[in-house]
Amino acid sequence: MPSSAPEPTPLPTDAELTIIRALWKLGPSTVRQVWDELNAGRETPVVYTTVLKSMQVMHDKGLLLRDDSERSHVYRPATAPGAVKRKLVRDLMDRLFDGSARELVIEALGSKKVSRKELTEIRKLLDKLSL
Repeated sequence: MPSSAPEPTPLPTDAELTIIRALWKLGPSTVRQVWDELNAGRETPVVYTTVLKSMQVMHDKGLLLRDDSERSHVYRPATAPGAVKRKLVRDLMDRLFDGSARELVIEALGSKKVSRKELTEIRKLLDKLSL
């Protein structure tokens, strides 16, 4: 029987992306550490058990890796930040802009004020891509 290709990791939901971003900031962390990070500066706290269950589900979905060798499980994202961002941008480009990078960039640049520094970086990237 031929081996099947592994299922692709699903796109994270907005709530899952919030947890992943906290882990990118913190590095490998326990649920308690992520919960603390998510609640920093919030008036209405996120419930601990919600974060716990979310992280367990994210592990089951392949979004997080878990080290359970210690009493407190330590989680980390299964995918590097750049790969997640590229996957989300590709999904947005396909679903909203019919696959057009041009339309995505035009909309992104026209949707809010872009700093001079950002424009300089964008120009450098475009020049590099043009070579």
